[in-house]
Amino acid sequence: MPSLDAAQWVILLAALFLVGFSKTGVSGTGTVAIALFALVLPTKESTGTLLPLLLVGDVVAVASYRRHAEWPRLVRLFPWVALGVVAGAVVVRWVDDGQMRRLIGAILLVIIAVHLWNRRREPEDSLAHRRPVAALAGVFAGFATMTANAAGPIMAVYFLAAGLPILGFLGTSAWFFLTINAFKVPFSVALGLITPAGLVFAALGAPAVLAGAATGRVVIGHIDRTLFERITLGLTLLAAVRLLL
Repeated sequence: MPSLDAAQWVILLAALFLVGFSKTGVSGTGTVAIALFALVLPTKESTGTLLPLLLVGDVVAVASYRRHAEWPRLVRLFPWVALGVVAGAVVVRWVDDGQMRRLIGAILLVIIAVHLWNRRREPEDSLAHRRPVAALAGVFAGFATMTANAAGPIMAVYFLAAGLPILGFLGTSAWFFLTINAFKVPFSVALGLITPAGLVFAALGAPAVLAGAATGRVVIGHIDRTLFERITLGLTLLAAVRLLL
């Protein structure tokens, strides 16, 4: 870990609060956390440092919403996500930080465009119910999470398009990310992204994640689905532009 000044610590702690908040509240805030981490740490280093803290938030999210998951949809996604993770691990070795950010930003913009177009269709005819779309979403999410911890917006848009209610969205997302982030750990260790210094930082930063998760549980009960969707899409768009620029 590089030496950090007071302002950088404030940015990182704010990002960790948003990580927890995104796990139990508004998922789109997780992309803001990723962008804040990238402002302070190099992209590749930030992905490995953030992963253990994402797992802390995932455990809290599963404990909070474990009964609301849509398991058939998750089972269809997992093989494709695993394929994307493997592809992402290969790419991490060959691309630089700038290329990685632009690629993920472009993927997010495509996903948003598809979702906005999909909203004009009847719910029973949603693209999210088609197996090829689930496969593409899974591969993109696996690739994005391995390269930049950026699968959140992709899966948020996919689950919104599937018409999941808020609790179903949160429960399905919780199990999805706990499983996939745990699956990523051996790859991240092999690539040198998770380090002893990063684990020390994770131990110091975990309380901020827990505080954000507690706040998210309180806030989510007061948000309707339309507002939830608009906030998620808006934050996803901001994250995509940030990655591209």
